Amino acid sequence: MTASRGWQFFMHPGPTNIPHRVLQAMARPAVDFMSPAFQALRDRCLERLKGVLKTQKGFAIAYAASGHGAWDASIANLFSPGDKVLVPRTGYFAENWAKTATQYGLEVVVADTPERRAVDPEAVARHLAADAKGAIKAVMFVQNETATGMRHPVAEMRAAMDRLGYPALFMVDTISSLGSYDFRMDEWGVDLVIGGSQKGLMLPPGMSFTAINARAWEAAQAARNPRRYWDWRGMVEEGRQVRFCGTAPIPYFYGLEASLDMIEEEGLENVFARHRRLADATRACVRHWGSEGGVEMWSLDAEAASDSLTSVLVPAGHDADLVRTISSDRYGVALGRGLATLQGRIFRIGHMGDLNEPMLLGALAGIELALADAGVPHARGGVEAAMDSLRAPRPVQFAEIQSRLDRDPGATGERLGKESREALYEALTAERSPER
Repeated sequence: MTASRGWQFFMHPGPTNIPHRVLQAMARPAVDFMSPAFQALRDRCLERLKGVLKTQKGFAIAYAASGHGAWDASIANLFSPGDKVLVPRTGYFAENWAKTATQYGLEVVVADTPERRAVDPEAVARHLAADAKGAIKAVMFVQNETATGMRHPVAEMRAAMDRLGYPALFMVDTISSLGSYDFRMDEWGVDLVIGGSQKGLMLPPGMSFTAINARAWEAAQAARNPRRYWDWRGMVEEGRQVRFCGTAPIPYFYGLEASLDMIEEEGLENVFARHRRLADATRACVRHWGSEGGVEMWSLDAEAASDSLTSVLVPAGHDADLVRTISSDRYGVALGRGLATLQGRIFRIGHMGDLNEPMLLGALAGIELALADAGVPHARGGVEAAMDSLRAPRPVQFAEIQSRLDRDPGATGERLGKESREALYEALTAERSPER
């Protein structure tokens, strides 16, 4: 039986839900991408993207490509055949970025990470310290490993490099973290950032970018790797992108402008707080499911669990893909599968981008039904645990307003004065602040 009515709960870890506002912005006729109007749109979007990256020193270069294309661009522009790079092992996507480097003729050194654990910056630093000749040209680091649902410590990695005084470039993949939780390109000393359209930026797949600073731009001038489509030197003038190799991804810029509008209207820090709130609720649900044995969080380190997605490990002898199939076909909840060696072992719940509490709770309810249908051991009541996580304690300001309402039972939201309504709103949003 296939679910055929109602709204599909699309809970993939990318692509993610595309807001109607973004879809409508992209649904327009083709335009001349060399026209002043489109060039102004391009410049506006790339400048505003710097706010999400938290950079004043860097600038973004966009491509008509998936995130894999941005990987290619990073390797093609920064290195020469035979250069050595260090890649901390985080999972499937770090391994594939490393494979890109290998195919360009680079020597790749992999720093192993224990399964289900976050990267230890000090362990990576020991690889650098052992490189007495300073042959390692860059550290290629994934902030959020989409295959495992784990975040990795970017700022701490930069700090470890700085303590050694190691001059390697610091490259960070933010494809499934940017716009979902904090990233600070300048403060964390990141020389190159990889980003994509289809995750926290809420666009369809098909546009990616690299953001670079002066160190990366300088390295690109001396690099000898073959490049044409990805060649920054033909796209950039005076620290900004002014052209593309071929036709620009026109509709994506209209969509990106709408997406950036939505992010700025909500407030970037509030976007992060919402993602943390929904991630906490998802983790509460999964932990409850596993409270009597059975399913469990993939991440063994609570602090390393991603705010973008949650990976759920099913017990040996059970099939995560069966859970996914039932969840999708019977209950209309689409989930991500395990990749490579994790296929059949985990399913992935995406909770990034255009998402709110009712959407998440509906999806978790469908997954709990699917777990039961698939015969996977779990404790019932995970959705209630998620709801408990979302029931934040009332702050003092709200208690004061509630007391005022109790003294005047006839008062309603409409009858409250403007000052009281604003105080109530501030109280409710304060309890959801990033500091909570």
